[in-house]
Amino acid sequence: MADLAVVDAPPAANEDKKNEQQQIDPYNVSGGVDEHGNVKAIDYDRLIQEFGVQPLTEEHLKRFEQVTGKPAHRLMRRKLFFSHRDFDKILDAYEKHGTFMLYTGRGPSSGSMHLGHTVPFLFTKELQELFDVPLVIMLTDDEKYLHTRNKNKGTQPKGKALEDFLAFAHENMKDIIALGFDPKKTFIYTDYEYLGGHFYWNTSEFESLVTLNQATGAFGFGESTNIGLIAYGAKQCVAAFPSSYPDLFGYKDYRPPEFDQAAKRRHKALSKIPTLIPCAIDQEPYFRVLRDRCERMTDPHPKTCLILSKFLTALQGPGGKMSASDENSAIFMSDTPAQIKNKINRHAFSGGRESLEEHRKHGGNPDVDVAYTYLSYFLEDDAELEGIAQKYRSGEMLTGEMKARCIQELQAFVSAFQERRQKVTYETMREFTRPRLLEYKGNPNPTQAKSAPLAEKGSAGDEKPAAREDGRGTKGERKAAKLAEKLAAKEKERLALRQRTDAGQTEAEQTAPGPTGPETPTQDP
Repeated sequence: MADLAVVDAPPAANEDKKNEQQQIDPYNVSGGVDEHGNVKAIDYDRLIQEFGVQPLTEEHLKRFEQVTGKPAHRLMRRKLFFSHRDFDKILDAYEKHGTFMLYTGRGPSSGSMHLGHTVPFLFTKELQELFDVPLVIMLTDDEKYLHTRNKNKGTQPKGKALEDFLAFAHENMKDIIALGFDPKKTFIYTDYEYLGGHFYWNTSEFESLVTLNQATGAFGFGESTNIGLIAYGAKQCVAAFPSSYPDLFGYKDYRPPEFDQAAKRRHKALSKIPTLIPCAIDQEPYFRVLRDRCERMTDPHPKTCLILSKFLTALQGPGGKMSASDENSAIFMSDTPAQIKNKINRHAFSGGRESLEEHRKHGGNPDVDVAYTYLSYFLEDDAELEGIAQKYRSGEMLTGEMKARCIQELQAFVSAFQERRQKVTYETMREFTRPRLLEYKGNPNPTQAKSAPLAEKGSAGDEKPAAREDGRGTKGERKAAKLAEKLAAKEKERLALRQRTDAGQTEAEQTAPGPTGPETPTQDP
């Protein structure tokens, strides 16, 4: 196995030049600055090369549409989800076996998500609806607490206690629910509330597979990094394993108060289910570490598949992403229409010219214009978006008009979200967090047998999984039913033959001559 500190690791930041270089990892997102001190846009082509991921091509989109029978989501069409790891393999798995698990997450660092946070969730929701598969959403309140203390050299800032991050997680959970996820096939949890059982068993085993040197190379840790943050990565990795959530698939978990003896071993059947992770490119190092160890687990898992997005740029322009810690860098989902208008008009970086005359003559540049960038994420109509770009480039559309169209779209999106958010109660939230059998159907016409556990139960000791919601039962149940039908048919034939035989004997008795001698008693043979 390659040492991640040397091979396939994000470039280590040079302390003297860390602001000059592009740096992308789970804890840093920066395009760097040029020799003149200007912020540079993030180079996604360079990331593809450095991280070793594959670009999402037109062939992938065509295959996606062929498998789903639906058009690709706008975020795929516009290459805002731009790279992947084995996305074609998850399509193969769905086509052949009928199902897979979706997994994504959120690090809750404030009480409200911003527009950038919604991007992977909007896309994940579309995937869940198209494929009709189970979804797990992890809220990493523990990671955010550890990271915040680490940034502050071990001190705890006011309003950043462990309990505060749990509260942030609950508020973010309501935000996620308000985006429209189906509670029947979606499980959401916070680490502080859920970790234990088979999830922790997977975590402990995974921790044993990652050295300090490898964690340092993958995530940029140093000697002053707290040990909690160093160990945390194992949790985010095994969160992608279906075997971490037996309850969701009809199996029992080993948790108090029952400690069911049937659940004292992890369920091998669940290790066969593949997983797709939609997330931003900065989270990729976690799953590079994961993929290198999936097959080294006691119950080997298939390598997790990823589809990776670009960052929704900050209001100030290319080179960074929206940040929850900088109010003027982002449009928050709690912002009022007036706040949205003010932020776009005052802070959104423009691709227009310095004067009206120059703009009319030379046109603007939508490629760097923040208002246009936001429209590319949230405006559904491809033709309208292309028309806006052409008018802007020709000088027909002015910067103020571009911003006005962006404000209109974002106000509508955020207002509709806020209406749904108001309806999310504590009881609604707890329905999503309750471990229970998820209801989903997957591919109705797989070319091969359904993947476990929908096909058959796993290793010895696994209890029988709950029945499928579509009424077909598991493969084992269907096989048992067919056998029962055959036995019933044979029994029916046997009874019919016996009735015919009995009827023949009665008729013979009625026509046979009587006894000629004295009656003798019947004796046992």
